[in-house]
Amino acid sequence: MIAATTPFQDAIEKVEQLPVEEQVELIDVIYRRLVDQRRDELALIIAEGRLAYRTGAVNRGSVDDLLAALDE
Repeated sequence: MIAATTPFQDAIEKVEQLPVEEQVELIDVIYRRLVDQRRDELALIIAEGRLAYRTGAVNRGSVDDLLAALDE
């Protein structure tokens, strides 16, 4: 019986067939793309936070204020 492989496993097997130099280059490309994706995600989170601040949808205060609000 032949076991089914997953796309992830297929990708790993294809990468393993590459020369070591190309594997290293692939890792670098993937890493840079992940960094870019994370940067885009953070930019969106920051933009949402700034909008919430401008529209008054956030509260300011001390830790004691926060704890008091949680007790309410």
